[in-house]
Amino acid sequence: MVQLDHVRSAIQKALPDASVEVEDLTGGGDHLQVKVVSRAFAGLSRVKQHQLVYGALRGELASEAIHALALQTGTPA
Repeated sequence: MVQLDHVRSAIQKALPDASVEVEDLTGGGDHLQVKVVSRAFAGLSRVKQHQLVYGALRGELASEAIHALALQTGTPA
């Protein structure tokens, strides 16, 4: 189980300008839905955007503290 604030902080450390919304889908803290909006995603494919977020959460994913991650990424309007 991972704290939602920890997930938000880890992503914002990697993408300082990011707006991050984290939702626990099951109440167990290991199935999360995350929405990340950052200027750093400009010009990147969706796969590359997601790879940046996965990289920020590498440890949590490897240890299975996060078991499932529904991810939505984009750039500011």
